[in-house]
Parts: sequence; C-alpha cells; structure tokens
Amino acid sequence: MNEKLLNATAVAMVAPGKGLLAADESTGTIGKRFDSIKVENVEANRQTYRDMLFNTPGFEQHTSGVILFEETLFQKGLDGTPFSKLLESKGVIPGIKVDKGVKPLFGGAPEETITEGLDGLAERLAKYREAGARFAKWRAVITIGNGAPSHSAIHTNAHALARYAALCQDAGIVPIVEPEVLMDGDNTAQKNEDVTTWILKEVFQELYFQNVLLEGIVLKPNMIVSGKKCPTQAGHAEVAERTLRVLKRCVPSAVPGIAFLSGGQSDIDATAHLDAMNKAGNLPWNLTFSYGRALQAAALKAWGGTNVEAGKKAHLHRAKMNGLAALGKWDASLEKA
Repeated sequence: MNEKLLNATAVAMVAPGKGLLAADESTGTIGKRFDSIKVENVEANRQTYRDMLFNTPGFEQHTSGVILFEETLFQKGLDGTPFSKLLESKGVIPGIKVDKGVKPLFGGAPEETITEGLDGLAERLAKYREAGARFAKWRAVITIGNGAPSHSAIHTNAHALARYAALCQDAGIVPIVEPEVLMDGDNTAQKNEDVTTWILKEVFQELYFQNVLLEGIVLKPNMIVSGKKCPTQAGHAEVAERTLRVLKRCVPSAVPGIAFLSGGQSDIDATAHLDAMNKAGNLPWNLTFSYGRALQAAALKAWGGTNVEAGKKAHLHRAKMNGLAALGKWDASLEKA
C-alpha cells in the first residue's frame, strides 16, 4: 500500500471548490433518464451524452474527479480519445463504480438489501487501474421504515463496505465509502439522524477492523434530510445543523474529505445544504459534492439528445454553483444570474 499516493489522491478529490461528478449510472438507470427526454438507450447515445459532459469547457475548474460506469471507463470520446485520458488531460481524476448493485437481504425487513460485487473484485480493480481509474465507489443502501433498518442490514453492509475499501487500497485505488440512508420514506429528520449515526459508527468500526487507511478514503454520506413523504420538512439550516452534528460525532478527522450524495434532493436544495454547512466553517474535513442527478438533470434536459451546447451550458452552471457551495460562497441570487 502506497499510503502517500492514496492520501494525495484523496486530498485532490476533495480540493477546495471542487467536487465529483457521478456519471456512473448503470445501463438500466441511464435508460430511465433517457426515457424522460425520449432518447434511445444505445451505446452510441450513452457515449455522445458523456462526451458532452466531459468536454464541457471549464467544468474542470469545479470538478476534481468523475465516477465512471465500467462501460464508460473503456469507451473513447467522439474524437477517439479514451475517456480516462480525456479527463486526465483536463486535470480531472477518473474513477470507477465497482459494486454490482443491490440484492434482497434475507432475514431482514422485506425492503432491505445487501450490495454485491466482492467476488473477483481484486482482479477487476487491477484491470480498472490499468485503464486509468484512480478511485472507486461502492454504494450501500439503508432503508428506514417497516422495521428497517435491522442490525443485520447495518452490520452486513458496513462489513462489505470495509472489505471493498481494503481491497481498493491494496490495489492503489482510493475507495469512496458510500453508506446511503434513503430519503424515500415518511420518517422525520430526527429518525434519519439516528439511523445515519448508527450506520456511520458501524462503518468506521469495520474500517478499523479491516486496517483501512482513513487518510486514503473519501466518505460519501447522505445529508440529514426529512423523508420525502414526511409532512414536516427540515429547512436548509436544520439540515446543515443536523448533518454537521452527526459528522462531528462519527467521522474521524483523519478522513481528508466528505463528498455528499444528493439522494433525490432538488438541484437547489443539494447546493443550498452544502453551502450552509461550509458557511459554518471550522471543520476538520473538506465538505464537497459527489452528485449525479443534481449535477446532470438540467444538462440532460437541455441536451435533449441533440443540443450539445445547451447541455454543456447547463452542466457548467450546476458545476459552478456547487463549486461555490463547496467554499461556502453560494447565494440563491447567483442561480438567476
């Protein structure tokens, strides 16, 4: 394990004013996105769409790295340049999603899941690193409601995250550790806070047991928001306060940075929450973004399958807004400007 290299990469991933573009949608997931704009889900269209994102002039000023789907890591841009080389030429670090998705967790609540993909991961990581990937992502999913989460779901997912992280570091790849508490239910922000505290404490215990170098990881957690179906929604200030409280209680200062997932929040909410936390200041880690839909939705709609320049403009705007939020310098008036 090259500890200095892992730390240097992790620090670069959470550089001030920069965050991660999550462009790692599976073929099925991006198909749903394409359906919304009536674009056929074929490889040529997926290539064209991601070529537009990665060739957005200036997006590298606000983007430290891009999480790629396996297909995309081995694809070339429209000019024949491998996407990993294209990103590197812009100073953007290529990464790769390595999990194989979720499956039902038998013995837990009906909707609880376990993330698969550990089998053969060491061999795949070697292949991904050769192709240019310098960091990886693994998503564990925690559900609230109907008796969930169970201890089985918390423990099993935390253990898998830690095992994945250890394998990544052995391969010279920085692991993004992503335990996501879903916001789909009717739970309060307080319930989210309790569950997120539980999963984060379990994750860091498992990381310790697996000898994972904390200086060589990036944490990708959810923010402490109310469930979508909760009649009372926490405001921006409350979300920031609750999220920071959980992080200060659970995340060691050795971790270089925290790159939040957007988790179904609106574009503006995801930006405003990140900005509110950074405005609080005096934090032991850099706080930034690792957004998928919250960075891409506007670009996808503007592109519509044909309008490349409009798509690039929308992408750059959201990247810039979130870059400012990562510095605590965003203001809602900048959205209109």
